[in-house]
Amino acid sequence: MDTFFGVYESKYYESLFVLAWTLTSKVIPLFLLFIWIFTCKHWWYHTILVPIAMYIYQILIVLNDDLSFADDNQILYLIPVMAVVIPSIYLVRARIFNRINEANKSLEELEEEFKISPKNFWGRVKEYF
Repeated sequence: MDTFFGVYESKYYESLFVLAWTLTSKVIPLFLLFIWIFTCKHWWYHTILVPIAMYIYQILIVLNDDLSFADDNQILYLIPVMAVVIPSIYLVRARIFNRINEANKSLEELEEEFKISPKNFWGRVKEYF
C-alpha cells in the first residue's frame, strides 16, 4: 500500500488498515495508562507499571511482522516486572497497616505520609528514572 510515509508491504497483516487497527488497540490503552500513572495520587500507583509493560511488549510484538500470534506467552515476559512491583506494593501496604494498628491515624493521613508528590510533570518523570 502506498502511504504518505512511503510504501508499506506487510507479510503478516496484508493491509495497512489491519496493522493500524491492531496498533491502535495497543497504543490508546498505553497512552491512557501513562496519563493515569502520571496523575495518580495514591500510594499504589506503581502497580500500573505491570499493564504498561504488557502493552509495550504487545506493541513490540505487533511491529514484528514475522510472528503468527501477537498475544502469546506475555506472562512469561511480565514475571520479572511483577516480581518487583507486587512485593514492593505489598510491603508498603504492610507498613501502612502496621502504622494504623500502632497509631490512631486515618488511612488518608497515612497515604499522605507515604505519598511522594513532585511539584510538576518533570518531577514526576524524574521520580521513575
